[in-house]
Amino acid sequence: MAPRSRRTTATSVALTAAAIAVTVLLSGCTGAEPQGDDFGDGDFVDDGCTSVVVATSSEKVNMLDALADAFKESPEHEALDECATVRPINVSSGDATRFLTSGQDWPDEDTRRWPTMWSPASTVWTERVAAAASASLVGEPASFTHTPVVFGVPETMAKALGYPGSEIGISDFEALCQDPEGWGSVGKDLWGSFKISKTNPNTSTTGLSAILMQSYEASGKTEGLTADDVAAAAEFSRVFEECVIHYGDTTGKVLTTLYDETQNGAGGSGYVSAVALEETSLLNYNQGNPDSHTVQPGEELTPPKEKLVAVYPSGGSMWSDNPITVLGADWVTDVQAEAGTAFAGFLQTEAAQRILPDYGFRPLDETVPLGDLFTAEYGVDPAGPAVSLPRPEVDVVSAAIDQWTQIRKPSSVLEVIDISGSMDEAIGDGRSKLDGAIEGAQATLGHFRSTDEVGVWAFTTGVESEAGENLVVLRDVTPLQSDRESVESSLDDLRFATREGTPLYDAIAAAYDEMSARAEPGRINAIVVLSDGQDTDSSISLDSLVAKIGKATKEGGDDAPVRIFPIAYGEGADTGALQRIAEATGGQWFDASDAAKIDLVFASVINNF
Repeated sequence: MAPRSRRTTATSVALTAAAIAVTVLLSGCTGAEPQGDDFGDGDFVDDGCTSVVVATSSEKVNMLDALADAFKESPEHEALDECATVRPINVSSGDATRFLTSGQDWPDEDTRRWPTMWSPASTVWTERVAAAASASLVGEPASFTHTPVVFGVPETMAKALGYPGSEIGISDFEALCQDPEGWGSVGKDLWGSFKISKTNPNTSTTGLSAILMQSYEASGKTEGLTADDVAAAAEFSRVFEECVIHYGDTTGKVLTTLYDETQNGAGGSGYVSAVALEETSLLNYNQGNPDSHTVQPGEELTPPKEKLVAVYPSGGSMWSDNPITVLGADWVTDVQAEAGTAFAGFLQTEAAQRILPDYGFRPLDETVPLGDLFTAEYGVDPAGPAVSLPRPEVDVVSAAIDQWTQIRKPSSVLEVIDISGSMDEAIGDGRSKLDGAIEGAQATLGHFRSTDEVGVWAFTTGVESEAGENLVVLRDVTPLQSDRESVESSLDDLRFATREGTPLYDAIAAAYDEMSARAEPGRINAIVVLSDGQDTDSSISLDSLVAKIGKATKEGGDDAPVRIFPIAYGEGADTGALQRIAEATGGQWFDASDAAKIDLVFASVINNF
C-alpha cells in the first residue's frame, strides 16, 4: 500500500534504524531469535485484498491471527466493497507509544508494515499518545478483551504463603522483601531471599500496572488514586523494588529463564519467587510457551515441571483492557480505515468473543464461557480477581513512572568489551566493529542515574593492568555522578589500543571475581560482556567458568547475585557459549548479529537494569 505522505528526513531515517532494532530485541524472549529487519511475524504476500496491519503486543499475535481468519467469514467483512486481510505485527505497547508520539513516520522501511490499527495492552498507552501528540491520532479506542495483572508464583512457594486458602497481598510480598530472613520468616530458610521480577514500566504494560498497584496498596485505596497518593507511597514502593532481581523489557524474558531453570530440576527457587505478569502470560507459561511467541503449525509445547499459580493481590488488580483503534495517521487510506473499522466492530460480536478464551484472554461478553484453560489445573481462578482497580488519570500514571525512575533498584554494572583484532572489521556503515561498540557503550551512559555504579574494562592479549593480565581498566566500578564525559573519552581511547587475541573466558572470570567481591544486597549487580568471536587464549575452560559463576543460582540462591548479560556481536560470536554463561547466572544474552545496530542492542541490555 502506498502511504499518503512520506515525511522522510534524516531524523526519521535514524528513528527507523533505532525502532527496527529495538523491536527485534523485544520480540524475542532472550534476544536469541531476531526476526530480521522487520516487525515481528506476519505474512505480507499480496493476496489482492486491502492490507490492514495491526500493531500489537506479542501475546495477542496468535489470537489476532485467528480473529483475522474468522473476520474473513463474517457479515462485517461481507459488507465491505472489497476484501480485507488483517495482519498482526509484534510491537510492544511502550515502543508503539514512542513511535506515535515522535512526530515522524512509522519507523519501518517497508511501508506495507505501517499499521492501520493499534492494539496496545492497555488504554493507558492510547491516553498517553493522545496527551503527548493528539487525540485524533489514536482515533476512538475500544476494548475488545481483558486480562488481569497478577503475580505468578511457583506453586510450592505459593502454598508456603497460604495459597489457595489465604488471601495474599502486595503488602505480604513487601514484608518478605523487608525481612532480612526472607523466606526464612515463613519457615523456608533454604529458599533464601524473596525475589520479584518486574518489567520496565517505560516499555511494558505489566510493569506500569505493577507500580500503580503498589501505590494503591500503600494508600489503602481501591479507586481515586491521585498523584499525592503516589508520592506518599514512595517508601513502600522503594522497599518493594529492593526485591527485584532485574528489570526486563518483557515478562517473556524472565519466564523463559524460569522455565529453563524449572525444566533442569532447580525449581526456579534460586532465580525468582514471584513474577508480575498478565494472567494470559501465566496461562501461556503453564502450557509450555513462556515467551508467548507465535506458535507455529505442528509445534509441540512442553508444560513446565512446576506450574505458576496466579496470586490475585487482595488489595486488587489492574486490568489490561486491550483496546483496538483505527489510527488517524496520514498514511492510513480511507479504504484501510473502513476495513479496520469493520474489523473492530467484528471483535465485539459473540462469534469473535468466543475465540478469545482459547488464547488465554477473558471475553467482555460475560455470557461467553471461559472454557478449560481458566481452571486451577492451569493455575488460575476464573472468579478472580476479587477487587478490580480502575485506571488512574494520565497525570497520575506519569507521576508513577517518574517516581519509579528515582526509586527503582540501584545498579552496579561492569561493562567488559572485547577489543581483539577482529574488532577492526567493517560493519557496513563506515564504522568498524570497535567503533560501533564504543558508540554503543557511550550511548548507554544516559540510561544510568548519577548514583548508579558503572565500570568499564576491555580485554585482549598483550595488555596488562591492575585487574590482571590481558585486561585494561578504563574505569573502576564507582558511582557515575557527573563523570559521563570522562568515561566517553576513555572509551574513545580504545580505538588506539592493542588488538590481538580473545581471552573471553578469563576476562569474564576476572570480572565475576571483581563484581562478586563488591556485590551488595539491595542493588542489581551485573556484568555486560560484548564479544565478537570465540575464545582463543583463556586458561580457564568454558565448563569450569560455568561451574564458577553458576553457584549463586543454585537452590536458595544468593542475597547479592552477580548476573551476566552477554552480547553476541556480529556473525562470528560464540552464541552457544555466551548463552550458557548468561543462563548460569540467571542473566540474559542478546543477539547483535547485525553489528551496525550494536548501539541499540546496548540500550536494550541496559534497559534491563
